[in-house]
Amino acid sequence: MNTTEYSVIFEPFTERHFIKTFARKYKCAWDITLSFLAEEFRFVDVLFNKSIAEYITDTNADVTLCKTEFKIAGTQVSRHASGNRCIIAVRKNAAVVHVLLVYSKGDIGGSNETAEWKTVIKNTYPEYRNLL
Repeated sequence: MNTTEYSVIFEPFTERHFIKTFARKYKCAWDITLSFLAEEFRFVDVLFNKSIAEYITDTNADVTLCKTEFKIAGTQVSRHASGNRCIIAVRKNAAVVHVLLVYSKGDIGGSNETAEWKTVIKNTYPEYRNLL
């Protein structure tokens, strides 16, 4: 199987907001988790084969938004049960993954998680607003 290797960019917004919370809460385990996420996103196509990620927007477009699940390194909680998510933008032709949000369900307020993170994306990243 031939897989594209992507460059991975953690956007400044996500580093300033939710990543700080994970770093304070999990300390060294977060450093390992962050490295693991970067490595997973380098070969993002594999995540879809394993049902770890799902497309949110058109899978055939050059730029597509996706949601992935992750667990914190060293914990016994599964990816799904952890409630930890990433929203990423995959730019296929440029072979770049932009990590837009890294959050736990508790980080996103409101009763509808999807509606809340979509609002954050629309307000923070105007370049992806039309995709949602």
